[in-house]
Parts: sequence; C-alpha cells; structure tokens
Amino acid sequence: MPILPSEPHKARRMAESFGADAHRYDHARPPYPDELVARIVAGSPGPDVLDVGCGTGIAARQFQAAGRTVLGVDPDPRMAEVARARGLDVEVAGFEDWEQAGRTFDAVIAAQSWHWVDPLGGAVKAAGVLRPGGRLAIFGHVYEPPAEVAEPFAAAFARVAPDSPFGGLPAQRPIGLYQAQYAAFCDKIRETGRFDDVDQWRFDWEQPYTRDQWLELLPTTGGLTRLDPGPLAEVLAAVGAAIDALGGRFTMTYTTLAATAVRRGP
Repeated sequence: MPILPSEPHKARRMAESFGADAHRYDHARPPYPDELVARIVAGSPGPDVLDVGCGTGIAARQFQAAGRTVLGVDPDPRMAEVARARGLDVEVAGFEDWEQAGRTFDAVIAAQSWHWVDPLGGAVKAAGVLRPGGRLAIFGHVYEPPAEVAEPFAAAFARVAPDSPFGGLPAQRPIGLYQAQYAAFCDKIRETGRFDDVDQWRFDWEQPYTRDQWLELLPTTGGLTRLDPGPLAEVLAAVGAAIDALGGRFTMTYTTLAATAVRRGP
C-alpha cells in the first residue's frame, strides 16, 4: 500500500485505474493472512459479509472459503466482471452511492480499498449496514522490497513520472507512516459514535519473488497503473536489472495492517 496523496477518495481516476488489467491484478496480487481472516470471522456474529471495493474478489474468496456468504461492491465493472467469473456476487457502485435496500451484514470488510472511500462518510455508512455486534474490518498490505530493489524503482519512477504524487516519495518508508494512516481510519470510526472496541491489528510475513513474479505484480500498484507503455517498460527494466543483480529473486517483507471495530447495539 503506497503512502497516498491527501484525500485520495477524491482521486477517482486513480481509484478506478486498477481495472485496466484486472486479470493481471487478480493472479498477481497476494492474498491476506489466514490469521487475519480467521480473526475477523471469529469476531463477527454471523456469516454475512459485505466486501467494500472488492476488486476481483481476492479477499472475498478467502472469506467464502471460511464459510462466509459475501456480497461485493466495487465501482469498476471490469473488476466486477472478473470477480463474478470467480464466483462472487458483485454490485457495481461506489460504496457511498451503493443502495443498501434494507440489507444488513455481520461484517463489513475493505481489503486494500478504504483509502478510496470518504473516511467519515464511509464509516457512517458501514455503521448503518452492520447488525448490532457486527464488525468493520479495514485492512491492507504494506510491502517494502529490499533497498537493492526499492531504490532503482524509486529513481526510475521519479524520472518517468516526475509530476506523479508518488514520484517524490523516498525509496523506503518507515512502517510508522502506514500505521498513522490506519490510526486516522480509527479516528474517523470513533468520530461516528457508533462503534466500540476500535483497534489496530498487525500481521508480519514474508514472500519470495522471482524476477518475473515481481514484474507481473508491479504494474498493478498505485502510480504504475496509469503509466503509458513506454515509461512503464523503463521502470520495469530498471527493477528487473536490480533483481537480476540479486540472483533473479528476492524476499519481500510484508506487513498487513488492519483497523477494526464493533458496531454498538441499539
């Protein structure tokens, strides 16, 4: 998850750029820790889950495998098409505009998507969607490649996209910056006055990547989804050369962060 420009929920073109290659997104993006899914399932009062910004259904399929019934909501019909092909029921809409139609859920999840939702309005709507005791769980990955990969990427990206809001970021960023984003999510959840047990969770894990595996995933990340083919090829060439210098593979350090809360009873 990149450090995003201020008020990213207003950057609709960027938010809806990930569907440009939805099939690549679906098979290249990693799933979420099983421990996270199990903790949300155990902390929810029933089986009905609403997945906000479900994308291609990566998280939703994990909750389906855990015995949950999942409805996805996503503004991008290209992402929804892939999710439906993988067995997920999806309604195409931004969460703020989605028609609840009297339906309620035991959990509302947002996997790598809540930063595209108005933070206070989304929390208020989630409260209205949840049954008493239902759980709101907002989560996403923080990924930090080793410096030998991160620095060539940052230099190449700044060179080809100097005007991008991501272009001036340092090659590696401390975890505290990301934790601050999730603390801000928690603040907005508290501001609604409709949740208890507002908390942050953290899961640390690693995943090895070959050169080809990482170059398959990288174009699905923020900033790169809107690059033209020439600049994108230049960035991928720089990163590929860096991974080749490491022997063609490296280990990614992931942290999955979550902001979570329980809907107050009536």
